[in-house]
Amino acid sequence: MSSKDYDSSFIAEALPAFVSEAHDHIHMLEQLLLQLESNPSDRDLLDALFRSAHTIKGSAGIFGIDGVVAFTHHVEALLEQLRAGKRALTPEVSTLLLKCNDQIRALVSLAGSTQAESPETLQVRAGLVQQLVAAYGDGAAAAHAASAPAGPVVTDAAPLRRWQVSVRFGVDTFRNGMDPLAILNYLGGVGTIIDIRCDVSAVPDVEAIDPECCHLAFSFALETAADREKIDSAFSFVRDDCTLQIVEPAASGGEPPGQTSAVESAPAQKPRETGAKQGAADDSRFIRVEADRLDHVINLLGELVIASAGASLLARESRQATLIEANQQITHLVEEIRNGTLQLRMVPIGDTFARFRRVVRDTAAELGKDIALEVIGGDTELDKSVVERIVDPLMHLVRNALDHGLETPDERMSASKPPKGRLTLAACHESGSILIRIMDDGRGINREKVLQRAWERGLVGQGVVPTDADILRLIFEPGFSTAEQVTNLSGRGVGMDVVQRNIEALRGTVTLSSEPGRGSCIEIRLPLTLAIIDGFLVGVGPSKFIFPLDTVIEVIESRHAAASVNGRGRSVIELRGHMLPVVNLRSLYGLDSAEPERSSIVVIQSGAVRYSVMVDTLLGQYQTVIKPLGRLLSGLRGISGSTILGTGEVALIVDVGALGELASAKPLSQPTVATP
Repeated sequence: MSSKDYDSSFIAEALPAFVSEAHDHIHMLEQLLLQLESNPSDRDLLDALFRSAHTIKGSAGIFGIDGVVAFTHHVEALLEQLRAGKRALTPEVSTLLLKCNDQIRALVSLAGSTQAESPETLQVRAGLVQQLVAAYGDGAAAAHAASAPAGPVVTDAAPLRRWQVSVRFGVDTFRNGMDPLAILNYLGGVGTIIDIRCDVSAVPDVEAIDPECCHLAFSFALETAADREKIDSAFSFVRDDCTLQIVEPAASGGEPPGQTSAVESAPAQKPRETGAKQGAADDSRFIRVEADRLDHVINLLGELVIASAGASLLARESRQATLIEANQQITHLVEEIRNGTLQLRMVPIGDTFARFRRVVRDTAAELGKDIALEVIGGDTELDKSVVERIVDPLMHLVRNALDHGLETPDERMSASKPPKGRLTLAACHESGSILIRIMDDGRGINREKVLQRAWERGLVGQGVVPTDADILRLIFEPGFSTAEQVTNLSGRGVGMDVVQRNIEALRGTVTLSSEPGRGSCIEIRLPLTLAIIDGFLVGVGPSKFIFPLDTVIEVIESRHAAASVNGRGRSVIELRGHMLPVVNLRSLYGLDSAEPERSSIVVIQSGAVRYSVMVDTLLGQYQTVIKPLGRLLSGLRGISGSTILGTGEVALIVDVGALGELASAKPLSQPTVATP
């Protein structure tokens, strides 16, 4: 294989990693810009902003993605002026940079694709370049430089000068996430690199080399119109881990002087740390793993849990103490592996909430509203697969609050409210699930308007006035909308019913509350994971059911509760002075088995709702691998999934939220007393 073929093969293999990391930096750019709008002079944020843009540009240069390099150069030029205090980050500049960030995202997405850019896209980018040039004031020369995808960038009419640069990178350069080639590529955009030489004298023998250590040194001439500060800035991220010399040039086109007129040197390279300190540094590093690989491991882990349960059952049946003890140890280890593996998929929901800062900013501007977004509980963690599938429902709810809920500044002041509206995204753990709230301090839901629309559509009999809670539930009817006209945000018939279906598909629930003139609150309750949970196994005749263990409050025994069950499988009991709804699974699902002489009642806490379930037998804690229901049972209310027991039997996983609604539904029969 030729060197060229090898390079092409390497680039093709590494390109997906570049695209993934570039999108991370692009996301960071957007969040930093939004944070800077409230604190535009924060130097740390400005430095972080510049570093992200610089990294995208340098990495794109390695892969020859010239469009990204050329366009990001202009973004970088404006960011340099912001860092230097020569330009203020006004709302107009912030909007321009956000649009440029969108353009970088589009260019990165096209990397490695055979798809050509449309003329409209090229025209948009050309317009952004003109705005950038006008913003950082380098004139037509910089605009012309943008049209050339590669080659040196000349930012003014200064004469070319030749600098002599020598750099030796420290051994920890790679570990710190820095790439010497990216730095050299950046300098190739500042000017023309001439006669580059690589010093490999410090590279150890192959047998002793550590691939994570850097032993490279370079010396070269750089012909450029840029000044020392511009050249030095290329090494700003490795200054603490390299030795750098920049020699003052002679006249244009001349040879470098024989003596150094100025030397810039950073601290000498540091020896590799050993012992506990090095171990701590290693522990702080991250590794990027494809989600599909992790999903495959978790699927195998699920099968391991089932197989372990089967082996434990056989061990108990054998009554061999040593075998039982060995299986208990295996079960313990499997549980530890399960907890550790599932933790790998847990991510903070704050990253998802952060996506909506831009949505709130742009949508509020489009609607002529002044809205502040508040995030609470951003460090609350849940399964990555849940996060990915909750984004679209959250997006719809946020847009709905911006369009329907929150008023314009004039409307708010007329209602004696502050002109700036507030939208809050909050998350917390509760009863083994995650609770997400979308709250606003807007106008609330107009119940009369909802009821009028329901009468018009025949959802409620003409003149019939349901309860307040039932009126709010009408909003979740398919295609229901109170929008007067079709816009980009409203009135297209895609409403809250779609949100509800998507959330229920995740074994979650959604509820709505609203106070006229004070605002609305939508609560979404979701499981922490869609893979494996700790469950509490019960039996009803030959059938087996599993409750999420975190929702089980207590278990009591009742001799008379069975007699109080009505035809729909529901009743109530009195427990320590409080009335508690009861659901009998045998009656509810029509299970064909005889009633036992004694029953047990499992008390369940689902959010703010507490109820109980009557069962025959208690079978204890069980590690539950969640399997989806087949089409035949997919519409079964109160059941969210299934699992396979160690015996090979199938147990149904109870949807405690839906079952709680069934338990609380009226009418209920007269109470009986359950004796704990």
